[in-house]
Parts: sequence; C-alpha cells; structure tokens
Amino acid sequence: MMPGMTSSTTCGFELISAEYTGADRLAAWKARWGINRMAYRIKPGLYALGGPSASSPVFASANYKLSFDALRTNLKGISAWLLVLDTKGINVWCAAGKGTFGTLELARSIRESGLEKLVNHRSVTLPQLGAPGVSAHRVKAYTGFSITYGPVRAEDIPEFIASGCKASPEMRKVRFGFAERIVLAPVQLTQFGRYLVPASVILLLFGLKADSLLTAGALLAGTVLVPALLPWLPGRSFAVKSAAAGLATTTVLSAFLPMPIYQFCARGLIYSAAASFIGLDFTGASTYTSLSGVKKEMRAALPAQALALLAGLLLLLFGRFL
Repeated sequence: MMPGMTSSTTCGFELISAEYTGADRLAAWKARWGINRMAYRIKPGLYALGGPSASSPVFASANYKLSFDALRTNLKGISAWLLVLDTKGINVWCAAGKGTFGTLELARSIRESGLEKLVNHRSVTLPQLGAPGVSAHRVKAYTGFSITYGPVRAEDIPEFIASGCKASPEMRKVRFGFAERIVLAPVQLTQFGRYLVPASVILLLFGLKADSLLTAGALLAGTVLVPALLPWLPGRSFAVKSAAAGLATTTVLSAFLPMPIYQFCARGLIYSAAASFIGLDFTGASTYTSLSGVKKEMRAALPAQALALLAGLLLLLFGRFL
C-alpha cells in the first residue's frame, strides 16, 4: 500500500489522507532519481478525501503517484472525491498525449466507480493539462457527467473552488520555468548514466582519456545543461538545442585536451550527436511539444544524429590521412 492511504475501503471507494509524510517524500525522491519509477503508481479507482458528501466536488487524476499526491495534498481541509484513471503510471500531461488519460478511460472510470450513486451532481473536474486527451462532449454522452477544467497547478485548486470553480487567466498559464525543468534532470541522468558512466570508465581504462571525459561531458550536457539552459539554447528543436549544448561542452573540455583539428572536429560530431540523442528525450517531458510534434521531431532528428555519429567516427579513424 502506498503512503498517504488508509487500509479501509467502503462502498467501493478507499479513504485517504491529505497528509504528506516522510515516507511520501522519500518515495518521491526515489522516483525522481528513477528508482522504482515505473512502480510508483497507485490503484485506479475512487478515493474519498476527508468526509465527502453527495454534493462534494469530484477531481480526476492519473495513477502516477506524484500527480495523485499533488492533488490530494493541495486539497487539505477540503472534502472531495478523487477519481483516479489508469494511466499506466504516467503523469496527466504525458498520459493525455498518449491517450491513457483520455475520453474512453475517463468514461469507463466514471461508470465502474459507481460515481452517479454517490454524488447528486454530474460534474467532474479535470486538470487543464489533461484536456488534449479528453473530448468533453463524448464523456457527457457516454456518462451524463459534464467536464470542468481546473487550473494548471494543483496549488491553485483551493482558490479555484473558492471562486465557484472559475479559473483566473493566471491559473490557465502554462509555465515551464527553471524549477519545472531541472526537476526532470535526475531521472534522465540516471537513465542514461547507467550506460555512459561505465562506458566512460572503460574508455579511461583503455587510455582514452579524452573520449572518457567527453563521454561524461555529453551525458551532463544532455541531461543537465539542456533543461537548465533550454530557453537560451539556439534553435526550436530539442535535438538542435541539445546538439548545441553538446558542442559547447566538447569545445570547453577540448581546451584541456590538446588534439589535432581533425580529432576535435570528429569528436565534436560524435559527442554533439550523443548529447542531442540524450536531450531529445526531454521533448516528450515538456509542455513545449504535442505528441504529433514529438513524433515529427524524432523522425527528423534520429537519422541526423546517426549520420553525425557515423561521420565523426570515420573522421576520427581516417582523418589523419586527409
């Protein structure tokens, strides 16, 4: 059982608390670092927060526990029903793009939870970032429940409720500031580091000091510099921005690694391509691109990255003969 829940289940729903415990914080930290990340989910279904009545509001969320915790903890002191969709452990925005936080899943969850027997109204509030996956008029046709879109940030929900479930323009603004970007870095660093850190060590053991250092540099460029410097990196594409971060890192580190110009050019191609591949992963984890935009960018970027890598390897092997 996940932290923040009780063991009691009543009439098809589970009682939960709004308290955020030390166990919750530790589990969230582990998930941010990719530790047991795909198991960091809760059981889909209906949950009762506080002492909800037939007139209490209903909020929908994903079964990714970070999303669920953001909702329940910001509803502290408010009695509400929480309808958790089966998004396969994916957050609301990403699940909306993939279709798991979608029309059919929402309709199924409403019907199977027996929600119509517990509330005397017919309204479910969804997070605004879930809107791309849901057709409100189809949900109404399937279930009789109307959809209201809440604010972007869970912290604004109490004010949203107090204002009669009306969101201000400020509540509708989607931000992707430094804090929102850099919090994504640890899981990316862990994901790619499990391959590139051993590779860097092996290269060092074989006496390839420059390539060992530049491999580590590409890892840091793609996982840390990209989210940290995203608005200032050139280009619109994540692949281009990441390649720029990789080239900048390679250039700086190469100043401490004297090498012929052809080797510098070769390594610039290789490690810029590596950083570009790593940083491209952020395109599906930001509010910058839609699902179609992600697919379009990957179709263009992956062949270009492969060509750059191949060109760099050939230049490194045969550049001395030019």
